[in-house]
Amino acid sequence: MSSSRLFRPAAGLVTATAATIRLQPTRCNRGVYESARQAYRSSRSLSSLVRPLPSSSSSSPPPSSAWHATSRAPLLVPRGSRSIFIQTENTPNPDALKFLPNYRVIPPEINTPFIEYLNARSTISPPYPSPLAAQLMNIDGVTSVFYGADFITVTKATDANWVHIRPEVFGLITEAVTAGQQIVTLGKKDAAGAGSGAVEEDSLSYNENDSEVVGMIKELLETRIRPAIQEDGGDIEFRGFEDGYVNLKLRGACRTCDSSTVTLKNGIEGMLMHYIEEVKGVNQVMDQEEEIAMKEFAKFEEKLRAQKGPDAAPTTPGKDSLDSVPG
Repeated sequence: MSSSRLFRPAAGLVTATAATIRLQPTRCNRGVYESARQAYRSSRSLSSLVRPLPSSSSSSPPPSSAWHATSRAPLLVPRGSRSIFIQTENTPNPDALKFLPNYRVIPPEINTPFIEYLNARSTISPPYPSPLAAQLMNIDGVTSVFYGADFITVTKATDANWVHIRPEVFGLITEAVTAGQQIVTLGKKDAAGAGSGAVEEDSLSYNENDSEVVGMIKELLETRIRPAIQEDGGDIEFRGFEDGYVNLKLRGACRTCDSSTVTLKNGIEGMLMHYIEEVKGVNQVMDQEEEIAMKEFAKFEEKLRAQKGPDAAPTTPGKDSLDSVPG
């Protein structure tokens, strides 16, 4: 075959592959042409997808590590890596946000459905110290941190703004989950007695010493009421049944929610009285610190009313107004 009848590709099509493909005039055929054309197109597509990052100095070229894929390039995730997806949900309490890190918050060896930190000291002291909770409590404006089984509720002060708090909370939770950090650790006291059942138990768990009525109350609270309250970023605690009244305590976002009284009276009380005839009502239990704070606030309300006059409207009107709390 004469060399004048050989089919030769255009010079521009083989420029990108000249270093790797050596064309032999005597053996050039259709297959070599197609290979060169495909390699040229691949090199052009790769050069459009990968661009160097801008260098700090215009004179020096960017380092090899400063190359990144643009938005048109597919995201390559290394095999064995874990994707991070943290979802946030609003709660009925405007001062509380619920974060779902898609990560186990309370370790399974801790036999409690929730953990609540109301001050910075509780985050580093037994029974359940938490480095993440300590960091969250250090954020300016955060007043409490609540751990559920798979969610975290952060409560802020009324005068604080979520615009400043939310990014910090999101960043700390993301960092803890990415590092695989154990969010809750056992204190020395509970680490020694964990095998003997010395950890705090769920107040709604079955107890063989409970009466039949108490057992039915716990079952209703566990199956019907707790899921709805956990959905709102909180939880409920059973404090006893005395003289026909169920003593309950709301936790998490529901603890400081303005509609907590409505939740107890219209929701929980109505359901318990409907299914269990021995129940006459529901009482909300407060800790000693909360009772002291409520009384101090009532005294402050009394001073304001004395300054404004006897005809002044109460600051917190309603049936359960703080103005009616004895000082």
